[in-house]
Amino acid sequence: MGQGPSLEQTRLAMQHTLFRVSVYDDDKVIAMARMIGDMGLCYYIKDVIVRPEYQGKGIGRLLINELLKFVNDNGIDETHVFVELCAMPDKIPFYEKFGFDANEAQRLKMMYHVR
Repeated sequence: MGQGPSLEQTRLAMQHTLFRVSVYDDDKVIAMARMIGDMGLCYYIKDVIVRPEYQGKGIGRLLINELLKFVNDNGIDETHVFVELCAMPDKIPFYEKFGFDANEAQRLKMMYHVR
């Protein structure tokens, strides 16, 4: 369980991602985020990652703004859609600045072994 996803898993995940955004410093990827969802009722923000040495420079804000712009540009006018994410406790204040808030639901997870 500790070795991370396979290349094939990563390839499939990227193929089935609705939208992704990356930030480069020259030819090096320094940040990325992606969104999955059904394009109608709900979107889920996944894998928001900014290299530690680039944090605190507004790059995370840029990523989230681009993801929310995608929702706005692709949503049905004058409707509401659910945008969700999972955040580590120390990152919650960052997401609250965009209007995200916690609810009483508990996140359940399992690592399912595919045979």
